[in-house]
Amino acid sequence: MLIQAVMNAPAITVGPAMSVIDAVRIMLDHRVSGLPVIADDGNLVGIVSEADFLRRGELSTERKRSWLLEFLTSPGKLADEYVLSHGRTVEKVMTSEVVTIAPDAELAIAVDLMEKHGVKRLPVVVQGKVVGIVCRSDLMRALANMPPKDKLPAGDDEIANAVIAELAHQSWSRNGFINVHVSNGIVELSGSVFDERERLAAKVAAENVPGVKSVIDQIAWIDPYLGVAMPAPDTPVETIQPPLA
Repeated sequence: MLIQAVMNAPAITVGPAMSVIDAVRIMLDHRVSGLPVIADDGNLVGIVSEADFLRRGELSTERKRSWLLEFLTSPGKLADEYVLSHGRTVEKVMTSEVVTIAPDAELAIAVDLMEKHGVKRLPVVVQGKVVGIVCRSDLMRALANMPPKDKLPAGDDEIANAVIAELAHQSWSRNGFINVHVSNGIVELSGSVFDERERLAAKVAAENVPGVKSVIDQIAWIDPYLGVAMPAPDTPVETIQPPLA
């Protein structure tokens, strides 16, 4: 899926000379958490978000430090913080280095950029002009609107082959120690793993195969350091009765 399919367009923008209070009101009125900042020539020059309004002099939420930390903090950093908490226009508080994306980029690229740069929104730009904006909520909306997978009936052999193929495709499962047996659409996983997290991943892989009714976990976990085998959670444990006196 491409960005242009999920982005908000046109994007709500502000100018660098707008007051901080007016920008806050726009964000509240439109229920958005960030605004691209556009210069008079139409080019993107920054972005302002909720985080830029957390430390404000009007709210008495400026960053406060002990006298020792204040002494150790550079004057330049303290000056920057003062501007952010007391600046009256958007250009004083906005982030100038903006991470952007193209409308024909894949969603995976947007996710990579958001994670890498720790941002929640990306202006969508074409030749320096903002044509939209994509946020984390847009990705969630796209996920919520995905059509359900067709639950087509499948035979046991077909289901087993599909589960085996999915496990073989994953690097965490290529040791070949997970066995698959299917009966009446019920998948039974057996064998052993050396990392407990592989158990849940194998169950998820099986659950996503069309035609699967349920998954039984019979996989044993072997501690690679102690060599101790832990029984599978779905394996019944025999109760040993104490001898009669």
